[in-house]
Amino acid sequence: MGEIVVLRHGQTEWSRTGQHTGVTDVPLLPEGEERARALGPALARRDLVEVWVSPRQRALRTAELAGLTPTAVDEDLVELDYGAYEGRTTAEISKELGRRWSVWSDPPVPGETPGETLEAVGRRVDRVLDRARPRLDDGDVALVAHGHVLRVLTARWLGLQPEAGALFALPAGAYGALGHEHGRPVLTGWGLD
Repeated sequence: MGEIVVLRHGQTEWSRTGQHTGVTDVPLLPEGEERARALGPALARRDLVEVWVSPRQRALRTAELAGLTPTAVDEDLVELDYGAYEGRTTAEISKELGRRWSVWSDPPVPGETPGETLEAVGRRVDRVLDRARPRLDDGDVALVAHGHVLRVLTARWLGLQPEAGALFALPAGAYGALGHEHGRPVLTGWGLD
């Protein structure tokens, strides 16, 4: 049985500075492009039957540079919509609130641009997993996307609630593998490069 390969896009200016990047479509930095190219040989050794990519340019470019040919561009793989917190760092948000803020434990900001709940992201990634599972009989499925959405997807693969994605930090330009052991979903590799 194949594995699900979760690949986070390469470094962008906003991922380098810790700015939350959901709907803003920022390009890769040169080092992000270099890191994506470096993943090519490891990914080429896999029997990929599907490559699904977020529509954001940073994910599409990462796939291209890593030598992956997308079989689908999937809106369900977009990053969490941070609403009014888009482009801001955790430190900035925490300072404004006067307390420690976390995407994993705090609800979206109220107001005109509230952002997306982790439960909504969980429903999106559950759809991705439902589509991917049958394809694993034929080989691996690569998902090229973003840090938080892939962390929620990993939690859901393991049968955990979306907020358990807090446990699975994935650096820019790295990948993980989700597989099975004795018929049970497991994490088979993480933070690989």
